[in-house]
Amino acid sequence: MHAAAAAGQAGPGLILLARAPARASLNRKGYRMLSVLRSIVQEVNAAQNLDQALYIIVQRVKEALDVDVSSVYLADPGTCELVLLATDGLDPKSVGRVRLTWDQGLVGLVAERAEPVNLGNAPEHARYLYFAETGEERYHAFLGVPVIYNRKVLGVLVVQRHSEARFDEDTVTLLITIAAQLAGAIVHAEVTGGVSTIQAAKRVKDSRPLHGQPGAPGVAIGTAVVIHPYADINGIPDRKVGDSAAEQERFLAAVGMVRRDIREMIERMNDSLPAADNALFEAYLLMLDSDSFMGGTLERIRSGNWAPGALRQTIQEHARAFESMEDPYLRERAQDVRDLGRRVLQRMQDDTPKKRSYPKDTILVGEEITASMLAEVAPGRIAGVVSVRGSRTSHTAILARALGIPAVMGTSDLPVSLLDGCAIIADGYTGRVYINPSSAVSLEYIRLRREEAELSAGLKGMRDLVCETTDGIRMPLLANTGLVSDIRPSMTSGAEGIGLYRTEFPFMIRERFPGEEEQRQVYRQVLESFAPRPVVMRTLDVGGDKALPYFPIQEDNPFLGWRGIRITLDHPEIFLVQIRAMLRASIGLDNLHLLLPMVSTVGEVDEALALVRRAHGELVEEGEAVKMPRVGVMVEVPSAVFQIERLARRVDFLSIGTNDLTQYLLAVDRNNPRVADLYDSLHPAVLRALMQVIEGSHRQGKPVSVCGEMAGEPLAALLLLGMGVDSLSMSASSLLRIKWLVRSFSQKEARSVLRKVMRKESAAEVRDAVTKAVEIAGLGGLVRAGK
Repeated sequence: MHAAAAAGQAGPGLILLARAPARASLNRKGYRMLSVLRSIVQEVNAAQNLDQALYIIVQRVKEALDVDVSSVYLADPGTCELVLLATDGLDPKSVGRVRLTWDQGLVGLVAERAEPVNLGNAPEHARYLYFAETGEERYHAFLGVPVIYNRKVLGVLVVQRHSEARFDEDTVTLLITIAAQLAGAIVHAEVTGGVSTIQAAKRVKDSRPLHGQPGAPGVAIGTAVVIHPYADINGIPDRKVGDSAAEQERFLAAVGMVRRDIREMIERMNDSLPAADNALFEAYLLMLDSDSFMGGTLERIRSGNWAPGALRQTIQEHARAFESMEDPYLRERAQDVRDLGRRVLQRMQDDTPKKRSYPKDTILVGEEITASMLAEVAPGRIAGVVSVRGSRTSHTAILARALGIPAVMGTSDLPVSLLDGCAIIADGYTGRVYINPSSAVSLEYIRLRREEAELSAGLKGMRDLVCETTDGIRMPLLANTGLVSDIRPSMTSGAEGIGLYRTEFPFMIRERFPGEEEQRQVYRQVLESFAPRPVVMRTLDVGGDKALPYFPIQEDNPFLGWRGIRITLDHPEIFLVQIRAMLRASIGLDNLHLLLPMVSTVGEVDEALALVRRAHGELVEEGEAVKMPRVGVMVEVPSAVFQIERLARRVDFLSIGTNDLTQYLLAVDRNNPRVADLYDSLHPAVLRALMQVIEGSHRQGKPVSVCGEMAGEPLAALLLLGMGVDSLSMSASSLLRIKWLVRSFSQKEARSVLRKVMRKESAAEVRDAVTKAVEIAGLGGLVRAGK
């Protein structure tokens, strides 16, 4: 890739170009320039608006490179022109007046080629275009470099000199570096725009919509209400106190008030949510009462810290433990921990928090919208959620899906501070956010929302229908869950069981490994909730970057490290206690299925099965009426794909974790925004791997389930149906939509679509082909707003 284009992948943070020749050629002056570059980036990131940011850029670049002119041209998405928006050296009156198309002038040449143009005598070049109003006839040397962000040319950074001599290599390299670092800062400044809410909203309105992650499907149209965190818990200092008893009383009183607040939330949401969904807030109460939260904070107070400081230490410790985890669902639990801490802190600071009013069709907007913030708004007044942080696995998104409220998460470029009171549209299907949309956009989304309401009303009638294809092939749909509080009753979702229950949480909320009886009680709740329907429990999947606070693991590459079945086999005392707890929890229910994670060799399966049989035998000898459960393997690493028949011969079923499998097959960290667009489960290589797993398992007579995000994505589900997968497990909010898809196709039709897409060479081509098939079948409402 071209140096400028490669550099353009970087965000606003400071990096150096990884090019040995350029790095080797940097002299003392070059290093001084890089110090100046750090300063420029910091100043630009602190700019209040785009104009100020651009002025800082041209002024500081001119000083740093000792040139006569420094200018910035930015692309106007509305006119497809490059506009001179800032200069230090040319006539200031030319700013905003000089415009070039991409096939005009030397600036257009830089943008067109997406590479530097370095000339000693610019007027002699065939593409030179003279603008009398700039006064640039005095300058001969010209150096222009593209400003690139996420492969898109945003504009051109130009420096000029009187002398007729090309710029040296150090200057070229440094200007490329400056442009690369400033790209992200310019994007941020461009979005946050002018000095007032009206100017900022107008600037955003005239540009393309902002983009985030789909959090909950649907279309929200309403008024932005910006929500701020209750208290800045990270800003609380440590402070020594003499009367620790008084501080303990202060902390306990605050916890009591927060406990009362949460119970009021539960009562308020009773009419809007099923009991199991409302139990999300019961988890907050459990956290408040946990030894690690209460005991840890009280111990820190007894050690001499004041109550707010002790609380901050406890919250930060727990949040760090969650944030370091690989599993996106568990990583998002850090948000819940911080939210709980802020609420307790607020009660310590002010025991009468102010209530605010919410207009009709409120769309909550904030840096971090929490589930409890959402619950504070009367259900009849909230239309949607837009959050800068978070993803579809955050509790906010989970609750929004349960309430049927559209949500867009991870909108990193959202100018939150300027949006309060603005008209806003949030598209929960695409992750697009429109600020002060045009009348044409508003009318279109009003129509789409009306159609969507009609579609959703029709889907409710499918809840109790059998999920089978038009040619009679049954496709059981199951639910994925993580916490006991997240379990949704099958009567409201239509789930035929639990296809993946993550067992990590009981291990994470304690300061030690939970005992056998503690685990048994948790597992029993889950198994009873769905009995006699099956519950697939994944054995402990920690290790690497998903370390427990009391069992830390430091590794250079945690994604390929000591985790999952590897750690539990190395510590059979942990594995055996968990298996015993699961088997005892299943007594009289017999709906337990065990799932082994991160399996990469057949030897691991043999060892794990030996331990399961050992635990079963011990319990039988102790007089427990336990039964041997069905045992399965999770297919999530490439080595398991290529040993699938050997693995299938050893177990009762297989479950494909498409999130990790896609990540490992494509060598893409799905949580890294620089490469996030490369992560696509519809990549032909992923589809071929899935087919190999399903075909190999079926040759051994073993059923295959898919429990990753693919199962709940309509386009992917159609292809999985064509591959012959035996069941799908997903977020309960996706169940009715997937049921509609399955009941609208025959397996023969799904296989025909699969055969067509397997000839495609890219994920984009696959996606387009399947979308066309879904649209032709009249199911376009599954993949976009409207019917």
